[in-house]
Amino acid sequence: MTSSRGNPHPLLLVLLLGSLVKVANCSLVSTGDFNRDFYVTWNPSYVNTSADGHTRTLKLDQGKGSAFASNEMFLFGQFDMKIKLIPGYSAGTVVAFYLTSGQPNRDEIDFEFLGNVTGQPNILQTNVYADGSDNREERISLWFDPAKDFHTYSILWNLHQVVFMVDRVPIRVFRNHADKGVPYPRWQPMALTAAVWNGDDWATRGGLDKVDWSKGPFVASFGEYGVHACVWKGNP
Repeated sequence: MTSSRGNPHPLLLVLLLGSLVKVANCSLVSTGDFNRDFYVTWNPSYVNTSADGHTRTLKLDQGKGSAFASNEMFLFGQFDMKIKLIPGYSAGTVVAFYLTSGQPNRDEIDFEFLGNVTGQPNILQTNVYADGSDNREERISLWFDPAKDFHTYSILWNLHQVVFMVDRVPIRVFRNHADKGVPYPRWQPMALTAAVWNGDDWATRGGLDKVDWSKGPFVASFGEYGVHACVWKGNP
């Protein structure tokens, strides 16, 4: 929305300023302790945290998954998490690291790791929701075994673009083209979330390969993380 001279429309400026006054200083806002920065949102008995709070595991077993989310909500920032995926047979499972506003017309920025049969690579799917609109999935095969060791997965989100990174290497850039009518996540604050669940109706070969519960429980590990972001201080 622009004025007749091509400058930003006054209403747009008012909306932007109204959002900015609800955002604290953008800085490192994480402590490195899962117990302090996150809370369990799904199946606490399936979530295990180390004594020092520096690592956490999520379990999927007999159809029940688990998840945790950040105590704070954010409007823009960089979010890094070291993750080690489910080893061995993991077909049908989904491990996710994502930002979400949680609203019906939600904004969301996703890393989704799709499990596979033994010997086949895990597929990394990225997606961007804006105002409840998605269908922006892209998939790649990772160039390493993500279940052997921890690797760093990062989301850089600002007013101009969303950048997905693996071990600091950009693998996808989604630019803000809202001025051309393309929805972009720019208004809704989002929480940082991690989860593991049963997605065997679609995750592996379009749902052909199912979760084999006899090989469970399926465990994903989360390690060192960093949140350099703007904390939202108003209502979502």
